[in-house]
Amino acid sequence: MSEKASASQQSLVRGIGLREATALNMIDMVGIGPFVTMALVIDIMNGPQCIIAWILGALLAVIDGMVWSELGAKWPEAGGSFVFLRKLYGEHTWGKLFSFLFIWQTIFQAPLVIASGAIGFAEHFNYLLPITPLERRAVSGILVILLTIVLYRKISTAGKISVILWSVLIFTIAWILFAGATHFDPNLAFSYPPGAWTLSPVFFVVLGQAMGKSVYSYLGYYNVCHLGSEIREPEKNIPRSMFLSIGGIAIIYIGMQLSVLGTMPWQSARHSEFIFSTFFEHLYGTATANVATILILIIAAASLFSAMLGYSRIPYAAAKEGAFFRVFATVHPTKHFPNVSLLVLGGFAFVFSVFFDRMSEVISAILAMRILMQFIGQTVGLILWHRNRKNTESLPYRMPFFPLPAILSIVIWLFVFYFTGLKFIVGATSVIGIGALVYFVWAKMRQEWPWKSPKAV
Repeated sequence: MSEKASASQQSLVRGIGLREATALNMIDMVGIGPFVTMALVIDIMNGPQCIIAWILGALLAVIDGMVWSELGAKWPEAGGSFVFLRKLYGEHTWGKLFSFLFIWQTIFQAPLVIASGAIGFAEHFNYLLPITPLERRAVSGILVILLTIVLYRKISTAGKISVILWSVLIFTIAWILFAGATHFDPNLAFSYPPGAWTLSPVFFVVLGQAMGKSVYSYLGYYNVCHLGSEIREPEKNIPRSMFLSIGGIAIIYIGMQLSVLGTMPWQSARHSEFIFSTFFEHLYGTATANVATILILIIAAASLFSAMLGYSRIPYAAAKEGAFFRVFATVHPTKHFPNVSLLVLGGFAFVFSVFFDRMSEVISAILAMRILMQFIGQTVGLILWHRNRKNTESLPYRMPFFPLPAILSIVIWLFVFYFTGLKFIVGATSVIGIGALVYFVWAKMRQEWPWKSPKAV
């Protein structure tokens, strides 16, 4: 990293403690995802054995969290994966390409995340006011436009807004868990169909597909790594905050899924487009279900607000360092925010939100896009980094039984990647391939690696 970049990192204040870091992770993890994916997981697994998909999703998050913990504790800087890939593969050689590809795929993947939330919003809006598929696309597109407009300004009250939205989230989840616990029927929750636990090839196929949906809802446990320069005692608090948030969210998700399974037949829950609206309607009636649906819509909008705010800063930070196209480093002259980056991400998000009809498709596209470059790329890089240094450099956090968790993480990510589907695999690899071509042309114009010998490190 350049001296200028280093100075920029040092200017950030380490004002986020363990409590705040854990809360930020959990806010990022819970959006519209679980309110949509729980019906999908029941449907894919064909019964209450779907709980295993949530347990294994949490296990993958823990194992992958060990990788992020090592990287975040070692390099607690703003940028997360952008920094890690450069450090692991060489700041002046392959790391330049891989960090560029991470930002490149973020230009597509981040809008997909935003679009998924907007589509989920529109699907739940349909419960309050039945609309046609075309009108549903319009609702999701309009939501993206409105959020872009809201964010197109200096946001001095973002912290207060986040606290209010987090309170709505906590209240809604607590309400779901309370309702589920007070109406729980074990005969419903554990009414397995014949052959539910037969470990046949078909079982593992559907498990892979279901994990693709459950893992999506866990994403965000690493959010603290993107704020590394602002975490107090990062060598301790980054790993702790990740494992605390994963554990807390796993309990919440499993509790939410059991609440549904224990109060209504899974045969009907599996086909519900708005499963928790149906859940409240089943228990308390339509009026209460409408209130719950409004709360879920607020949560969906809140997650998009947070996602768009954070993602718009990633291309900006890379461009400011000279590692991505300079135009993304543009800042609004009076309101002082990365307006070009926000508009590009918002524009792509709008296109995706009206192009895709179902959230399940967007979830598969998001996972396929992230897995190769970010999750597997980082893990392979960490294994190579260890081998090249032969433990001569101390690590603030060291995963137990290294490299077993890292290898297991790669295997499980490949398993999930395979079951995202052929068209999404082709799409993800195509985006990476085009990005590599763009990088080499860009590097040629700038006379940088590999067209010019790297600087001495």
